[in-house]
Amino acid sequence: MNSTPNHIAPRHVGFIVDGNRRWAKKHGLPAYEGHLAGYNALKDVIIACADAGIEYISLYTFSTENWQRAKEEVNNLMSLMMRLFKTDMKLLLDNDLKLLVLGSRDKLPKRMNDAIDYAQEKSAGGKKATIAVCFNYGGQQEIVHAVKQLIEQKIDTADVTIEAINGALYQPEVPPVDMIVRTSGERRLSNFMLWRSPYSELMFMDKYWPDMTKDDVTDIINEYSKRTRRFGG
Repeated sequence: MNSTPNHIAPRHVGFIVDGNRRWAKKHGLPAYEGHLAGYNALKDVIIACADAGIEYISLYTFSTENWQRAKEEVNNLMSLMMRLFKTDMKLLLDNDLKLLVLGSRDKLPKRMNDAIDYAQEKSAGGKKATIAVCFNYGGQQEIVHAVKQLIEQKIDTADVTIEAINGALYQPEVPPVDMIVRTSGERRLSNFMLWRSPYSELMFMDKYWPDMTKDDVTDIINEYSKRTRRFGG
């Protein structure tokens, strides 16, 4: 690991959490063990990002398409999300972290919605960093959600602006993504943060998500510091 004390961390890093099942298969384990290992790595990455000065950490944990997976796997993923929202809330509070959930909540079970409300209310005072959990989330669906919000507000056509749409997204306080990181060797966005990523830097890592460590966070900051961001200019 190369130490980079003088490098400026991106304000917002978005992680496409990918490779849990392939990690499990590689190690001869059931899929759940891969998701559990991925969850444990997720906690380490969150803390490392916050300690490095990254203000917003987005985690693509469960997409709207993931409901198509086997029922047992979906139930296991729901259990891990409940652990984040309830059991492991102390980890966030002890590290002064705020948690927000981005995604559709209309069809989630009441127990899950109650847990999300609990986590967001309990961590609302966190100042060190904000953890944006993309759960039952899709980038296209988020844009549709924003458009519907503006329609419900009966906004004039002339007032439909980038800023207006920004304000109608899930959790509008979450800013554009500076760096999107995807693990597992796949090189696509998979419907993640489509509106918030017009000028995002992209980083693709070959390792599976459960193998992520705090050293990888340092490498991400190193890589970001090498990029020249022109924002279309």
